[in-house]
Amino acid sequence: MMSSARGGSVPYRMACWLITAVLLLFCAIPIARADDNGQKGDSAKVMKAFEQQASKNNIDRPLTVQKKHLTMFLLGVPLLILLLITGALGIAMGIYGKQVFMLHMISAGLTITLAFVHAIVGVIWFYPF
Repeated sequence: MMSSARGGSVPYRMACWLITAVLLLFCAIPIARADDNGQKGDSAKVMKAFEQQASKNNIDRPLTVQKKHLTMFLLGVPLLILLLITGALGIAMGIYGKQVFMLHMISAGLTITLAFVHAIVGVIWFYPF
């Protein structure tokens, strides 16, 4: 029984190589992280210089609530239009037997995509109220 397992079956050898590679990977990761600790001081200095330069420029202007509402409105109008188009194509297919399945699926995909974007933007901007 033992000799047949060690006899060279391909899955057994692949499993051994995979386990060996995983163990070597786990041994190499802490060594690589230990080497990076010496360079952290330099990168912190570089980031500090960029932060100081950005604070001097101060170009970032926060969006006003009116601009956020306008953006949500401009996302909502095409969303409603696409929703109506998708519904109309679905009714045309279901009731009248028109061959518009591909158009219906494309408009449904665009509607779902725009709905996700609209929902994500709304949650990010207006969740804390």
